[in-house]
Amino acid sequence: MISVNVMNTPLIASDLESEDLKNKVVEVNKMIRERTGLGNDFLGWVNWPATYDREEYIKMQASATSLQDKIEVLVIIGIGGSYLGARAAADMIKGLYPINQKVEAIYVGNTMSSTYVAQVQAYLKNKRFGICVISKSGTTVEPGLAFRLFEKQLWEQEGERAKELIVAVTDKERGALKVLADQKGYQTFTIPDDIGGRFSVLTPVGIYPLMVLGVNTDEIFFGAQKAMYELTEANLDNPAYKYAVARYLLNSKLNYKVETLVSYDLQMQYFNEWWKQLFGESEGKEGQGLLPTSMIFSTDLHSLGQWVQEGQKGLLFETILNFSRPTLDVKITKDPDNFDQLNYLDGKTLDEVNKVALEGVLQAHSQCGEIPNIVLDIDGDMSAQNFGYLVYFFELAVAMSGYLLAVNPFNQPGVEVYKKNMFKLLGKPGLES
Repeated sequence: MISVNVMNTPLIASDLESEDLKNKVVEVNKMIRERTGLGNDFLGWVNWPATYDREEYIKMQASATSLQDKIEVLVIIGIGGSYLGARAAADMIKGLYPINQKVEAIYVGNTMSSTYVAQVQAYLKNKRFGICVISKSGTTVEPGLAFRLFEKQLWEQEGERAKELIVAVTDKERGALKVLADQKGYQTFTIPDDIGGRFSVLTPVGIYPLMVLGVNTDEIFFGAQKAMYELTEANLDNPAYKYAVARYLLNSKLNYKVETLVSYDLQMQYFNEWWKQLFGESEGKEGQGLLPTSMIFSTDLHSLGQWVQEGQKGLLFETILNFSRPTLDVKITKDPDNFDQLNYLDGKTLDEVNKVALEGVLQAHSQCGEIPNIVLDIDGDMSAQNFGYLVYFFELAVAMSGYLLAVNPFNQPGVEVYKKNMFKLLGKPGLES
């Protein structure tokens, strides 16, 4: 379903064949499968597409169907891995302006921007809305504040009926959010203990809100299961490992510092954001890891294209997401006046033009611009199946990549530093000044 083509990297072509590297891949694969590496208590995602709780899944479907009939807007409260996956899936699969969308999604708890929150509050004032709050603990500042504000608003607008309109995805037994939800009678679904936030999109963290939004989550799991069963080889015939090794060599052997994920469809923007968190938090520690960035072409070619083409060399390489076909397409027709001088495109489709743009950019950047490119050719369109497949593909790749760097891919100790500083500055009780 995914093929990996590495371009303009002659050194990597030989390195990919080295016995030392082949042995490392076998070793790391064993660490992942047998759960013997650093952070092995967070490897629950490896078998999750086959072992997820079917009983809870059915309960989520029933709850989501019921909630759909009661609301116009679903307010999804979460930050980082608690919201990026769901947003990435909704945008990729349904597009940015989906037809016949029964429930609108609004995302809060991912920012403390006062203007944004105030405008969302005003927008919801005369709307029938529900809340899906996603937090393991319930005490993270951004989603915690958002839930406090929007829960209050919902109770003011709906009264006791608010109980039916709030669902919490949280810890199974403990934590502030679980206690609150049980006390107030809100339905809860479980975040597995052995799956970290940025790997959690296929758990209730991502699946429940997607069900409410009308995404076919059965198809997501079908794609993830397909990836789980296909991406098993402990060698570079496994495209997830080939991708991981190629980027590892660009970093460790050729000293590249930045990887930019390039998509040619606007609906992939939040998939790119999910990918950035996955790789940034997993690899960026102990002074190591590539800086993950992203661009949407051809949009960003008119802002950053000059730098990419002729800017500093040896710093950045590109990874291209190339779907073989679009979800929808538009045909170009002849204009009698031809003021824009584009009649030569008569009979083509926008996707055909987009694909030619991809080929032209790839040639310009990899050949003239001397920028290494990794092209991920994806069979099919931006479907639910392909979303599930890509999620598993990148999760497996980042596990391999992190272990090749000899870091723990499943923790994020650096994230806690800003939190501690912020808590002190805000005067949180129990912290030294």
